[in-house]
Amino acid sequence: MMSACIQLDMECAALCYAAAQLMSMGSEKAAAVCKICASLCEACADECLKHANEHCKECAEACRQCAAECKKMQ
Repeated sequence: MMSACIQLDMECAALCYAAAQLMSMGSEKAAAVCKICASLCEACADECLKHANEHCKECAEACRQCAAECKKMQ
């Protein structure tokens, strides 16, 4: 039932980590990765909001915040 949510959570976490690493290194590719990261974070938030549990609500909020910050990097 929640396999898509869990998959997106893991993908989102991996990409957020990669984006943070690239930003910390001053990579010229960080903005491009942040654009993809924002898109994935929004997809993750949308999926999490399909579930009524508190964890998914918190995850959706964090993903929306991350997407907003990533959009600032573009």
